[in-house]
Amino acid sequence: MTLADLGWNSFFANSFAELAAKEWVPARLIRESPINYGAFLNGGEEIDVVLSGKVWHDAASDAELPAVGDWVAVKLGGENEENVIRARLPRQSCFSRKMPGKSSEEQVIGANVDIVAVVTDAGEDFNPRRMERYFTLIQRSGAQPVVLLNKADLYSKKKNQEAAEILQQLSPGAAIHVTSALHNSGLKTLLSHLKKGTTMCIVGSSGVGKSTLVNQLYGEEWQWTDEVNEVTGKGRHTTTSRELVPLPKRGMIIDNPGMREIQMWTDEQTLKESFADLETLAAQCRFHDCKHSIDAGCAIRAAVEDGSLDPGRIESFLRLDEEIEKLRRRQKKRQINTERRAKRDHRVKARNLNDRIQLEADHLGLLRHGDDGDTD
Repeated sequence: MTLADLGWNSFFANSFAELAAKEWVPARLIRESPINYGAFLNGGEEIDVVLSGKVWHDAASDAELPAVGDWVAVKLGGENEENVIRARLPRQSCFSRKMPGKSSEEQVIGANVDIVAVVTDAGEDFNPRRMERYFTLIQRSGAQPVVLLNKADLYSKKKNQEAAEILQQLSPGAAIHVTSALHNSGLKTLLSHLKKGTTMCIVGSSGVGKSTLVNQLYGEEWQWTDEVNEVTGKGRHTTTSRELVPLPKRGMIIDNPGMREIQMWTDEQTLKESFADLETLAAQCRFHDCKHSIDAGCAIRAAVEDGSLDPGRIESFLRLDEEIEKLRRRQKKRQINTERRAKRDHRVKARNLNDRIQLEADHLGLLRHGDDGDTD
């Protein structure tokens, strides 16, 4: 397995050029744990690597630390020595979300990803509003969006087709596929996206069949399978950690645990691009500062009333816009607090330095006084 098979290209080669002189080698991270990482070297050798203190201290946030999918420069250790990550190469793309909860931090789901495949179904898991979030985050990442409407065998052809059409309207550039892991249908279409050197990140809710699809893509039961269901008598396939896995003669996949929260990590411009249809309508409003609620001459409200616009879509847009604004306020507050702490620490250090200088000056004065006394 060559570097090119792992996704290496001229972008990373140029970034690594200066580092090669230090006798470091390129490696791609395939998994991470609280204490170390797993990585592939040229030739396919898998090694364990640890993070150097400098890389850790230089990272302004957790999102800047190496993550699964990142290319890194590694200093190989000798016998009984650790392999150490000395630098993280710039990312060509990054799929991330806001960390769950009230945090204002970014959480990297997959670095250097070419395709993000969202697995859902046409039944209980189908949620256009949640898919809007996925599409917005994927657009920001720079990756290609792909949707797998899985478990097609459980629903009618009409229901699957209607769900596919709704998603296609939400993201005209996305590739929408109706699949069934049970019947092994649609996997050839999915494999058509996975060329050598291509990385696909697979995400979705728990229980939609992500790991089952991954198993079939890989050709063997490599994922841990949960306990047997007492009703069906079948094992439940689960993913407990993020991991990059190369496919035989294909690209690579990053499988992820089920996601319960898809919180926004994006900006207003990306949001507007994801809701371009609403932006077009908003331009037709009578007033440029229309709030799209009770304002006279609102083109968006008129579209909702005549049935040409799903009211849920405008509600989703306003909700996401508010969520992004809240995130920006949290980030600003965090920045202010960080700057205040930095100024406070600077004042404390300056005061301690002055105290130490004064103490040394007093000490020197006492010594000189003592010398004068001895001379007398």
